[in-house]
Amino acid sequence: MIEIGRLCLKIAGRDAGLKCIIVDILDNNLVLIDGETRRRKCNILHLEPLKDVIKIKKNASHEDVKKEFDKLGLKARETKPKEKTEKPVKKRKTSEQLRKQKEEKKGKKESKAKEVKKEHSKDKKEESLEEMAGLKEEKDDKKEKTKPVKKKESKVKTEKKEEK
Repeated sequence: MIEIGRLCLKIAGRDAGLKCIIVDILDNNLVLIDGETRRRKCNILHLEPLKDVIKIKKNASHEDVKKEFDKLGLKARETKPKEKTEKPVKKRKTSEQLRKQKEEKKGKKESKAKEVKKEHSKDKKEESLEEMAGLKEEKDDKKEKTKPVKKKESKVKTEKKEEK
Protein backbone atom coordinates (compact mmCIF):
# COMPACT_ATOMS: atom_id res chain seq x y z
CA MET A 1 0.00 0.00 0.00
CA ILE A 2 2.85 2.38 0.85
CA GLU A 3 4.88 2.83 -2.34
CA ILE A 4 6.73 5.54 -4.22
CA GLY A 5 4.27 7.79 -6.05
CA ARG A 6 1.27 6.96 -3.82
CA LEU A 7 -1.01 9.96 -3.25
CA CYS A 8 -1.77 10.36 0.45
CA LEU A 9 -3.64 12.64 2.80
CA LYS A 10 -1.69 13.91 5.81
CA ILE A 11 -3.82 13.34 8.91
CA ALA A 12 -1.52 14.57 11.69
CA GLY A 13 0.75 17.50 12.36
CA ARG A 14 0.97 21.02 11.05
CA ASP A 15 0.18 20.00 7.46
CA ALA A 16 -2.86 17.89 8.41
CA GLY A 17 -5.58 17.81 5.75
CA LEU A 18 -3.19 18.41 2.83
CA LYS A 19 -2.38 16.00 0.01
CA CYS A 20 1.10 14.70 -0.67
CA ILE A 21 3.04 12.16 -2.68
CA ILE A 22 5.46 9.60 -1.29
CA VAL A 23 8.81 10.43 -2.87
CA ASP A 24 11.02 7.90 -1.05
CA ILE A 25 10.72 5.11 1.53
CA LEU A 26 13.32 5.75 4.23
CA ASP A 27 12.48 3.11 6.82
CA ASN A 28 9.72 0.71 7.86
CA ASN A 29 7.97 3.65 9.54
CA LEU A 30 9.28 6.75 7.73
CA VAL A 31 8.76 8.07 4.20
CA LEU A 32 9.76 11.25 2.37
CA ILE A 33 6.75 13.26 1.22
CA ASP A 34 6.23 16.32 -0.98
CA GLY A 35 3.30 18.14 -2.55
CA GLU A 36 0.88 20.50 -0.85
CA THR A 37 2.80 19.77 2.34
CA ARG A 38 6.36 20.66 3.16
CA ARG A 39 8.97 18.29 1.76
CA ARG A 40 10.03 16.24 4.75
CA LYS A 41 10.16 12.82 6.28
CA CYS A 42 6.92 11.62 7.80
CA ASN A 43 5.70 8.67 9.84
CA ILE A 44 3.45 6.38 7.77
CA LEU A 45 0.94 6.37 10.64
CA HIS A 46 0.39 10.09 9.94
CA LEU A 47 -0.66 9.37 6.33
CA GLU A 48 -3.92 8.10 4.84
CA PRO A 49 -3.16 6.45 1.46
CA LEU A 50 -5.52 7.32 -1.41
CA LYS A 51 -6.37 5.32 -4.56
CA ASP A 52 -4.23 7.33 -6.99
CA VAL A 53 -0.64 6.38 -7.80
CA ILE A 54 1.56 8.72 -9.83
CA LYS A 55 4.51 7.53 -11.86
CA ILE A 56 7.45 9.31 -10.33
CA LYS A 57 11.14 8.52 -9.83
CA LYS A 58 12.63 7.76 -6.45
CA ASN A 59 13.91 10.98 -4.80
CA ALA A 60 12.23 13.14 -7.45
CA SER A 61 12.83 16.88 -7.18
CA HIS A 62 10.19 19.34 -6.06
CA GLU A 63 9.84 20.54 -9.69
CA ASP A 64 8.91 17.03 -10.87
CA VAL A 65 6.36 16.66 -8.07
CA LYS A 66 4.94 20.08 -8.93
CA LYS A 67 4.42 19.09 -12.58
CA GLU A 68 2.62 15.88 -11.58
CA PHE A 69 0.37 17.77 -9.19
CA ASP A 70 -0.56 20.22 -11.96
CA LYS A 71 -1.62 17.27 -14.15
CA LEU A 72 -3.96 16.09 -11.37
CA GLY A 73 -5.36 19.59 -10.92
CA LEU A 74 -3.81 20.06 -7.48
CA LYS A 75 -1.61 22.93 -6.39
CA ALA A 76 1.82 22.10 -4.94
CA ARG A 77 3.41 24.13 -2.19
CA GLU A 78 5.53 27.05 -3.37
CA THR A 79 8.92 27.01 -1.74
CA LYS A 80 11.40 29.83 -1.80
CA PRO A 81 15.03 29.31 -0.96
CA LYS A 82 16.32 31.37 1.95
CA GLU A 83 18.25 34.45 1.05
CA LYS A 84 21.80 34.32 2.29
CA THR A 85 22.70 37.27 4.44
CA GLU A 86 26.10 38.29 5.67
CA LYS A 87 26.74 38.26 9.36
CA PRO A 88 27.39 41.73 10.74
CA VAL A 89 31.01 42.27 11.68
CA LYS A 90 31.58 43.60 15.16
CA LYS A 91 33.76 46.66 15.28
CA ARG A 92 36.58 46.54 17.77
CA LYS A 93 36.83 49.37 20.25
CA THR A 94 39.86 51.60 20.18
CA SER A 95 42.19 51.78 23.14
CA GLU A 96 40.82 55.21 24.06
CA GLN A 97 37.27 53.90 24.18
CA LEU A 98 38.38 51.00 26.38
CA ARG A 99 40.14 53.37 28.79
CA LYS A 100 37.03 55.54 29.09
CA GLN A 101 34.90 52.46 29.72
CA LYS A 102 37.24 51.28 32.49
CA GLU A 103 37.27 54.72 34.10
CA GLU A 104 33.48 54.84 34.11
CA LYS A 105 33.32 51.42 35.77
CA LYS A 106 35.85 52.45 38.41
CA GLY A 107 33.95 55.66 39.13
CA LYS A 108 30.71 53.74 39.61
CA LYS A 109 32.36 51.16 41.86
CA GLU A 110 34.04 53.83 43.98
CA SER A 111 30.83 55.80 44.45
CA LYS A 112 28.97 52.63 45.45
CA ALA A 113 31.76 51.68 47.84
CA LYS A 114 31.64 55.13 49.49
CA GLU A 115 27.87 54.88 49.97
CA VAL A 116 28.18 51.43 51.49
CA LYS A 117 30.97 52.58 53.83
CA LYS A 118 28.88 55.52 55.03
CA GLU A 119 25.93 53.27 55.78
CA HIS A 120 28.09 50.76 57.63
CA SER A 121 29.89 53.40 59.67
CA LYS A 122 26.58 54.90 60.82
CA ASP A 123 25.26 51.48 61.77
CA LYS A 124 28.45 50.57 63.62
CA LYS A 125 28.52 53.80 65.63
CA GLU A 126 24.94 53.38 66.73
CA GLU A 127 25.43 49.72 67.55
CA SER A 128 28.65 50.28 69.40
CA LEU A 129 27.07 52.93 71.62
CA GLU A 130 24.12 50.68 72.35
CA GLU A 131 26.40 47.75 73.01
CA MET A 132 28.58 49.78 75.30
CA ALA A 133 25.58 50.99 77.27
CA GLY A 134 24.26 47.44 77.44
CA LEU A 135 27.61 46.07 78.57
CA LYS A 136 27.90 48.61 81.38
CA GLU A 137 24.46 47.75 82.66
CA GLU A 138 25.20 44.04 82.55
CA LYS A 139 28.48 44.49 84.45
CA ASP A 140 26.75 46.54 87.16
CA ASP A 141 24.04 43.89 87.49
CA LYS A 142 26.61 41.13 87.77
CA LYS A 143 28.52 42.94 90.51
CA GLU A 144 25.40 43.59 92.52
CA LYS A 145 24.18 40.02 92.14
CA THR A 146 27.46 38.37 92.94
CA LYS A 147 28.15 40.29 96.14
CA PRO A 148 24.89 39.50 97.93
CA VAL A 149 24.99 35.88 96.83
CA LYS A 150 28.46 35.44 98.29
CA LYS A 151 27.44 37.00 101.59
CA LYS A 152 24.41 34.77 101.91
CA GLU A 153 26.44 31.70 101.19
CA SER A 154 29.02 32.64 103.77
CA LYS A 155 26.33 33.21 106.43
CA VAL A 156 24.74 29.88 105.63
CA LYS A 157 28.09 28.11 105.88
CA THR A 158 28.90 29.71 109.20
CA GLU A 159 25.48 28.76 110.60
CA LYS A 160 25.96 25.16 109.53
CA LYS A 161 29.36 25.04 111.14
CA GLU A 162 27.96 26.37 114.42
CA GLU A 163 25.20 23.73 114.48
CA LYS A 164 27.68 20.92 114.14
